[in-house]
Parts: sequence; structure tokens; C-alpha cells
Amino acid sequence: MTQPTDAPVFNLKDVTLSLEGNAGPVGILHDIALTVSHGESLALTGPSGSGKSSLLMIMGGLERATGGTVEALGTGLTHMSEDALARFRRGKVGIVFQSFHLIPTMTALENVATPLELCGNRDAFDRAAQELEMVGLGHRRGHYPSQMSGGEQQRVALARASAPRPAIILADEPTGNLDSANGAAIMDLLFGLRDRHGATLVLVTHDPALAERCDRIVTLADGRIA
Repeated sequence: MTQPTDAPVFNLKDVTLSLEGNAGPVGILHDIALTVSHGESLALTGPSGSGKSSLLMIMGGLERATGGTVEALGTGLTHMSEDALARFRRGKVGIVFQSFHLIPTMTALENVATPLELCGNRDAFDRAAQELEMVGLGHRRGHYPSQMSGGEQQRVALARASAPRPAIILADEPTGNLDSANGAAIMDLLFGLRDRHGATLVLVTHDPALAERCDRIVTLADGRIA
């Protein structure tokens, strides 16, 4: 069933997150209410420890909320099993991490082709090659992550996230480990991929310039939307 484009891509109500610490439960997120529209770009900002990355992980089904409800693309994620969450993300959610998370024993081409193969694409390697060309790395397709710079690794990660044409792209500090020149290039690529595929983009950032490029900025403080 196709979700109407006027329906929110994300709908979070009264979301809380607590994690067990040495002295008992530690509250990370408190009563988060948030909706994100189809095609919107949203920046999550705030000081370190404010809960930005935890909120992003909950939105992607990589972290389970302690309380409240989380809907993505009209699907309730709150009570899904880990296997069901993985099936939901497949082809629908592309994730870009600050530390790249490329598979070190795979070439750039193989890294980008992996999610396409999981989605059952028969032309996975052809599509992966096209995605690498789009991020300017067609000539590096046979190289391993250890043979590439940080900026190049992040480009491969962007290509991998966008290759299945996901409806949602989540990015956690995508420029955090890069110098200013590489960070600016990644910003341009990220928004270019978003525009090309019509995806909804949610990103965590400390970079005011990156946040300002988004349609909306949501600031967190002490686990709450400020």
C-alpha cells in the first residue's frame, strides 16, 4: 500500500527513551512529539548529550523507544521485532554515519552493491557503479576503504545509502569527521541526492551552515525539544 504524499513520513508521539546505567535508569529522551512531512529536510541540533543521535536512531528503528509511539511511512515501529525492523528499513531507509561504517573487506563497488543485492536487484553492480559515478568516485570502485581518504569513504557511504532509492535518508553528523572542504562537498552531495530521488532527509549536525540548508531546524536540550 502506497502512503499518500500528504501523510507525514514520521509521526512521533510522547516518545521517551531510558537506558540502564550503573545507578539505575537514565532518561535520554522525554515526551518527544514530532512530525516530518514528505520531502522535507529536517536538522536536529543541540549540545552534545542532548539526545539528537538517539532520536535519529529511534526514527530509523535502530533504537527502541521506551515509551510513546513511532510511525514511519505509516508503519508503527514501536512493537516491531528486530527482524521486522530490518525488513522495514530494507530499501526504504538509507543511513549515513559519521564514522562511515563501510565494510573493510569489500571494495567501494561491493559496499554500494550490498543493499541493492539485499533488495533483490539483479543489476546491483551496474546500479552501484552508477551511484559511485554520481558522487565522483567511478575511478575508485575497485578500492577498499583503507585505500581511501575520509572524504572518499563518506562519498561511498552516501552512494550506498542512496542506491536503493530510499524514501528516507537519515544522516548522523555526516560531516563531523571531515575537514571544511570535504564537509562542504558532502553537504552538496547529500542535498543533491535528496533532490534527485525526492527523499525525506533528517540529519543530526553541530554545523550551523548545514542546519541552515534544511527546511526546518529542531533543537534538543536535555532530551526535550527546546
